[in-house]
Amino acid sequence: MAAFAAILSWLHWCSLWMLLVAASAASSWAIAADENIGRETRSIQGRETDAKGNQPDEKHQPHDSSYGTFASEFYDTRFLSDEGYPFPTAPPVDPFAKIRADDCGKTKGCFRYGKPGCTADTCDYFLSYRRIGADIEFELSAEADGWVAVGFSSDKKMGGDDVMACVHDDNGRVRIHHFYNVGQWAKEIQRNPARDEEGIFENNRVTCRFKRPVKVPRDETIVDLHLSWYYLFAWGPAIQGSITRHDIDSPPVSEHVVE
Repeated sequence: MAAFAAILSWLHWCSLWMLLVAASAASSWAIAADENIGRETRSIQGRETDAKGNQPDEKHQPHDSSYGTFASEFYDTRFLSDEGYPFPTAPPVDPFAKIRADDCGKTKGCFRYGKPGCTADTCDYFLSYRRIGADIEFELSAEADGWVAVGFSSDKKMGGDDVMACVHDDNGRVRIHHFYNVGQWAKEIQRNPARDEEGIFENNRVTCRFKRPVKVPRDETIVDLHLSWYYLFAWGPAIQGSITRHDIDSPPVSEHVVE
């Protein structure tokens, strides 16, 4: 009986010890949980810190927190941009305004080469010009797949002339170039007085519109349009955006100087 009583006493003390260990572990877990729940966090330069400014061990940073922060910032920014600051959209491309031949002799001067009564869409070559403030606006059109040009000459002959040409390049664009005639060939000049340029290649025609100042600083390769000049008319093919010889051996020229 004494031995049996000793065994019961030992089992009783073992049970009490196990209960004390379990209670201590539960208390520690609750304290840790409370500390984690009550901890204040904030972000400093993209890193998370606690209320005391300490940075958690990076090895224990949860990966989903970084992803969640990035996703939240990205979608919030996108939403604000859509609502408060709309993303810019490309402006619509304005179609090329057709050249109005019925204004010739009224609001602008014109030269035509082709059948009688032809228009800017049907003449072999068409040129119009008009004064707009301190500029002259030119409109050119010709039946060609390469270029159309006007030259300003003092003697009705090619050579030593200031030339403005609208060139259709391999990318389908029409650009305005500045040339200077040296004998029978044209040298491109980097100084280009053209502005407000626009052009189109359509129905096997090169058509363009641009402005040029009436008065410019004196230069051998560029003339003042407030003086009087003969106008030379030329057009022809282009190879890789470079002009080649014009279609007519003796290009048309205005009968009188243009004032």
